[in-house]
Amino acid sequence: MRYAIVVEKAENNYSAYVPDLPGCVATGDTIEETQHEMSEAIAFHIQGMIEDGLPIPQPESIVNYLEVAAA
Repeated sequence: MRYAIVVEKAENNYSAYVPDLPGCVATGDTIEETQHEMSEAIAFHIQGMIEDGLPIPQPESIVNYLEVAAA
């Protein structure tokens, strides 16, 4: 499965979350590290859901960028 992640710049690092997997988060010093940690967090999160007998949400989020003119 392929899940969309949101990576945000924090004061001293980066954080990320998965809109389709509430509670699945990760942090890192760089974007690359955060993405790596997020990949592991998704696998861990899904494994926990499987062990708990919970349904695995299908990826439904859509990522898009909109260009907006400055006023």
